[in-house]
Amino acid sequence: MARAAPVTAPARPADAGGERNEAVLSRLQLLVTRKLDGLLQGDYAGLLPGPGSEAGESREYRPGDDVRRMDWPVTARTTTPHVRRTVADRELETWLAVDLSASLDFGTGRWLKRDVVVAATAALTHLTVRGGNRIGAVIGTGVPPPAPPTRRWRSAPPPEPTGPGTLTRVPARSGRREAQALLRAVAHTPLRPGRGDLGALIDLLNRPPRRRGLAVVISDFLAPPAQWGRPMRKLRVRHDVLAIEVVDPRELELPDVGVLPVVDPETGELHEVQTADPRLRRRYAEAAAAQRGAIATELRAAGAGHLVLRTDRDWLLDMVRFVAAQRHARTRGTTR
Repeated sequence: MARAAPVTAPARPADAGGERNEAVLSRLQLLVTRKLDGLLQGDYAGLLPGPGSEAGESREYRPGDDVRRMDWPVTARTTTPHVRRTVADRELETWLAVDLSASLDFGTGRWLKRDVVVAATAALTHLTVRGGNRIGAVIGTGVPPPAPPTRRWRSAPPPEPTGPGTLTRVPARSGRREAQALLRAVAHTPLRPGRGDLGALIDLLNRPPRRRGLAVVISDFLAPPAQWGRPMRKLRVRHDVLAIEVVDPRELELPDVGVLPVVDPETGELHEVQTADPRLRRRYAEAAAAQRGAIATELRAAGAGHLVLRTDRDWLLDMVRFVAAQRHARTRGTTR
């Protein structure tokens, strides 16, 4: 399925950087702090923390508890089944793989997909640093345009960008100031034309080998699953992995608006599509559903948690619901 986006997609304002960008980040951080602190109170240490290795208090067994956590000494002493609660390790190291390829500069809902990526990054940094944990990131964009040659015939087309794209690493550090610097690095990264390599971006989280922690991949995952599936499975061997998929409604179905010009944001190819044809809209929806199904299947095979954020919905509410579902699954001793 082609990475086609309507030409009429809302463009980023010209003054997206500088003081305005800082003001947007400040409001975003305030929104995340208020809502997440109010809705995720408790002993929560991250989006996908393990059950922990530090022993906590014991409580009576309830149906659905993991029998592997039975506290046999307390059970024998009280003659009532008890389970041992565990405390999540506090020094969690979280790494983000943030995909900022050109296909993210698109959106027909309330936000651009890039805005949702930045918002998800802000929420993750807040959830991580408030527990004193460290967070780092690798940021991937498209290939920068090549430098123009000294002499070129006017009829010769400019060379197309090639290569794996631009990959930037932000070291993992603790503290709110460092987390804000990481968020600024993500928000200020320019989107470049050309196709990025999502597999190479994810593979950066595997090198060098790090202590066990949480790895989060934020992308629209429009690259072929064969490109990033193996690095994702390799990442899951050592870390808890969460995949945040950013989706726009126009990537799932086409509206009936007549002739619609669409452009591939990564190659610049322009096409005109007759959306009044119901068969074309049906084939598009079927191809989009098959594409999303293949993404979900690959992530499931890699053992990664899968969170979908849409540009036409409340992304923060979707994150809270996901966290609540994960917490409920852990308390019942089930896996995601």
